[in-house]
Amino acid sequence: MKKPNSVHKYLVNSVEELRKVTWPTKEQTIQLTIIVIIFSIIIAFILGVLDFGFNYGFNTLINLLTNGQTS
Repeated sequence: MKKPNSVHKYLVNSVEELRKVTWPTKEQTIQLTIIVIIFSIIIAFILGVLDFGFNYGFNTLINLLTNGQTS
């Protein structure tokens, strides 16, 4: 036997809840998208600088530590 309308009831309730949502305007969506893109670029730049700095620092440290040793 099938469950009596449980999926249908779920879908109807979901649609009712979606109608209650206050959706952003087109202008708000564009502004928020631009803000997210700008912050993503800033964070990517910061992480890139940190990655480059740590890579350079660790490579320099390894070279300093290994140059004094003989194999």
